[in-house]
Amino acid sequence: MFVMVDGEAVENGEVAVPYADQGLQRGDGCFEFVRLYDGVFFALDEHLDRLVRSADMLGLLLPDRDTLRAWFMAAASGHDQAAPCGVRILVSRRGPDTDLVRCVLGVDELPGPRLWRMTAIAAPWQPAGAEWELAGAKTLSYAPNMAAARLATKRGFDDAVLVSQAGIVLEAPRAALAWVVGGVLETPSLSLGILDSITRRHVLLAAAEIGVDVMEGEFHLDRMLAASEIMGLSSAKEVAPVVQVDNSSYPAGPVTDQLAMAFAERVRRLTRP
Repeated sequence: MFVMVDGEAVENGEVAVPYADQGLQRGDGCFEFVRLYDGVFFALDEHLDRLVRSADMLGLLLPDRDTLRAWFMAAASGHDQAAPCGVRILVSRRGPDTDLVRCVLGVDELPGPRLWRMTAIAAPWQPAGAEWELAGAKTLSYAPNMAAARLATKRGFDDAVLVSQAGIVLEAPRAALAWVVGGVLETPSLSLGILDSITRRHVLLAAAEIGVDVMEGEFHLDRMLAASEIMGLSSAKEVAPVVQVDNSSYPAGPVTDQLAMAFAERVRRLTRP
């Protein structure tokens, strides 16, 4: 595994983190994961924009953008990219009384595609539309999300559909969600405080390009369960069909297939030299 800390490669991917590091102690930091396609980053600038927003919300002082970009390029060039992969950056506060950060970058290989089976799990830690200072930030503090994913696995599913206390669909622990009702692509609104997924953003643009209508809003779980198709959207999974939510089954339907192809074409267009 290729790993670098503040621009310096480390041997065997082993990173020594000081005890005072606030990312380690308290999850005080942010991160991004940027997918590589044939050695070219997809939407790197958009991911860097989101990283900057997250860091600003947390009061963290990032290195300048040119330095961050150079580190991403160095991490990508230091890894054999035969398998699907991307570069992850972890930004943590160096100590309790500083805005200075430690940046760890590594290359993650991605699992192959598979159908997705999900279960609905309440997410009381999600803002669900309430205003707060970290709404939409991509922070290191993913423990509640990962606990929900483990609970889904314990129930015999692959992942969770996170819903508010009122039953409003939010997102998956590591992905955005969308579904099809009457030929319209529906997806939870960013006003709910969910992550502004880069993949979701480009899938919605791809939908407009191929003439699929899109509706963003607040939807109860019952609305999603009544859909003809459901899909998860993420850098790792791209556009992945969800074939089961609790006791309801769904086909890997035509709109999902069209969007997957349109997104793939968009990726090719934007990563082509």
